[in-house]
Amino acid sequence: MPRSDRPSIYEILDDRFTTGRCANGDERLEQLYGDCRWAEGPVYLPAWKQLIWSDIPNDRMLRWDEQTGAVGLFRSPAGHSNGNTLDREGRLVSCEQGNRRVTRTEPDGTLTVLADRFEGKRLNSPNDAVVRSDGSIWFSDPTFGITSDYEGHRADPEIDGCNVYRIDPASGEVRKVADGFGGPNGLVFSLDERQLYVSDTVAGHIRVFGVREDGTLDEGRVFAEAPGRDARFDNIRFDDGGRLWVAAMYGGVHCYDPDGTLIGRLLVPEAVSNIAFGGPKNNRLFITATTSLYSLIMSVTGAPRIRRA
Repeated sequence: MPRSDRPSIYEILDDRFTTGRCANGDERLEQLYGDCRWAEGPVYLPAWKQLIWSDIPNDRMLRWDEQTGAVGLFRSPAGHSNGNTLDREGRLVSCEQGNRRVTRTEPDGTLTVLADRFEGKRLNSPNDAVVRSDGSIWFSDPTFGITSDYEGHRADPEIDGCNVYRIDPASGEVRKVADGFGGPNGLVFSLDERQLYVSDTVAGHIRVFGVREDGTLDEGRVFAEAPGRDARFDNIRFDDGGRLWVAAMYGGVHCYDPDGTLIGRLLVPEAVSNIAFGGPKNNRLFITATTSLYSLIMSVTGAPRIRRA
């Protein structure tokens, strides 16, 4: 069937966006909810066919039911939670930037604190987390949640700098693995887990680090620079073809080829904060953007949800 004559949400910047069939999905965004103050942290729960996300200034977490379309309250107060992910057992891991900690929600609903200090000092405001196949949890720790009372609680930082940390799955030790950031934000492992990508919202770029056998990182390099003042990088996700999809604020959702070339964009009517793949086929892209939760069923598939060692 012919495509609609309506303006496309896909902006093609390189032929690879077309040959990779990145623009062959839905022709429009579907707004699933539109009453947030600032939405972030979407994560899809396959077992429940639900999406959970954060509404940070309102200090609540919401959930959308895929089968009914209903939206309800998941948790409030929620520690001004930001990024959310799942561990290898399917448990929810949340970055509570208001409480300055990383927590895990147990099957009975209780919370386990995974990290709240480094070398005896309180963390700044954990922002996003990712789980590696060995069970280690890696998270970013900018100061966004302590600079004002809007998305957390204003406070002076106790730690020098904004860093990325690793939580050891056996000992629970919190170790600094990368520093030198202006504001580390989204992070994701490459499909083979040999590289860690970290977006720096303040510096305006994405850095990529090689992961050594002992879990430490090399010095890293810049993978991509934000193109223009409107594109501020937030969280990042891979599809199973190795393309990196980036929540880029007023720049929409960017798609980068593995060589770092920006090959296309998804145009979104609000400032994009976070993205996540989900749905039964893992080909539904969920987008949190200012007040709204959107989705787009795509012709590309997200990277595997949970890897096993």
